[in-house]
Amino acid sequence: MNFAAQLFYSSYLSERLERLYSPRLALKDSEENDPFWQSKVCPGCSYKCGPISNGTAGRRPTLIEPERLKDFGEEELLNGDVKVYDTKVVGYPEILLLDPPKTRRLSEFRAVPRPPVQYIRFEDISAAAFRIQSGIQKTPCTYSRLSKQYGMEIYLKKEHLHYTGSVKERGVLYLLTSLTQEQQRKGVIVATDCNFSMAVAHHAVELKIPVFVIMPSCCSSPRLRTYRDYGAMVISYGSTGRDSQNHARHLAKENGYLYLEEDESAVYLAGLGTVGMEIFEQVPKLDAVVVPAAGQYGLLAGTAAAIKHLNSNILVIGIEPNSFPLLLQSLKTDNPIKDMNCQPNKKLYGGKNYSFMESHVVWMLFICLKDIISNEEDSLVAMLRFQEFERSTVDTEGAMGLAAILAGQLPELRGKRVAVVVSGANMELELVRQCVDRALVLDDRVSKFSVQLGEWPGDMAKLLDVLSREDVRLLDVFHRRHGDKSDFFKAKVECVVETRDKTQSAQLRKTLSERYPTLCWLDR
Repeated sequence: MNFAAQLFYSSYLSERLERLYSPRLALKDSEENDPFWQSKVCPGCSYKCGPISNGTAGRRPTLIEPERLKDFGEEELLNGDVKVYDTKVVGYPEILLLDPPKTRRLSEFRAVPRPPVQYIRFEDISAAAFRIQSGIQKTPCTYSRLSKQYGMEIYLKKEHLHYTGSVKERGVLYLLTSLTQEQQRKGVIVATDCNFSMAVAHHAVELKIPVFVIMPSCCSSPRLRTYRDYGAMVISYGSTGRDSQNHARHLAKENGYLYLEEDESAVYLAGLGTVGMEIFEQVPKLDAVVVPAAGQYGLLAGTAAAIKHLNSNILVIGIEPNSFPLLLQSLKTDNPIKDMNCQPNKKLYGGKNYSFMESHVVWMLFICLKDIISNEEDSLVAMLRFQEFERSTVDTEGAMGLAAILAGQLPELRGKRVAVVVSGANMELELVRQCVDRALVLDDRVSKFSVQLGEWPGDMAKLLDVLSREDVRLLDVFHRRHGDKSDFFKAKVECVVETRDKTQSAQLRKTLSERYPTLCWLDR
């Protein structure tokens, strides 16, 4: 090769190397297909790229996509004009590296406990409140006349004022409106005489959903007439509640009906939780909420979910009867108890499901800060207070919240603002009368005593005169003569009297004991 050829070759090679290592210049189309360039610069490689050193590309690829580089061209201002230079960038191939071997941490082999799942979300409760606002009335939460007697501001959330007399209407309406059109067309069926079934019968008819009610023969006629007045198809089957439930499940399976019973479904409990939203809105500066829980704890769980989300400082207290304290046992053992051997009063708590809802027990263990056991006697006295001071009749479960306050089981709430949920008022008239009679005895306003009187003329009149001066109402009197020799010429008189309050009852006892040494007060 002569000197001129060598000079040309060296200049040609230097120009190519300058283009290769300069990030500002790009390759021409004629040079991209030049076999000499491909063989010299990247021998054995089919990619149009720069040299490879130590396993990596000689130039780092740009982080900006090539098609977007046109927005970032060089500008040059000449005599007031802007001149733009377009730049073409050729990307380099992506070099895939092998992933490092996966190693497992020691913590992955350990059983890490997960936090408890919150089954009731406030978003669901808010959605339920929006859905049922047109079908459920907003019940009042009024100041109670009993507040001054017990040293706290008591507000009664009167859920017993619903059409069927129960708070269960909230959850039932949201449950029925959440059904598919196919389920609404086929219909629903219930088989338990309780507040839940009454709410289903009423709202299903309002929503044009066929509803069937299977009741045993022991169900009272007034209750059956109530279901028929709502517009439900009532069928009497079996002698016990279990027979009617089994028959209802069979009909649901054969005909495609949806069998409904009170359970822990999230939709149903979200509807019940709307009570907490209304209480928080109606009572400002609230300190505590007292919620009854008898067998079913959906109202407690839903209300606690709403209240705790709106203000975590508000105390939520659950009240359950001493006949089946499932929640208290779960709180003590820190473990959900599905069922326990309990014998609740069927008349006072009839038609309820006494099994626990496992999923929500775990959640309530962290939500419900306190649980109170209320006995039946306190609930009966609370029912009497409702009739006297609130001019309303409630059932045993509806009076449980107020019963805990009247019995002095919540001394920490003195001076606080407390909302009490009155959940229901469904009780037959005859049972209401019996409960009132028993409550008067428990409140020391109806008493029974016996006294021995002589058979001399005027002795009985003197006793009646004493009762008249004490302004006591005589309900019943029984005069009986004895045949024993020791009680010769003596007669035993038993009287049932009614007083205004405990003070008058104590005064009557004192007066009679001073006048009649043989006075004996009979047990309640």
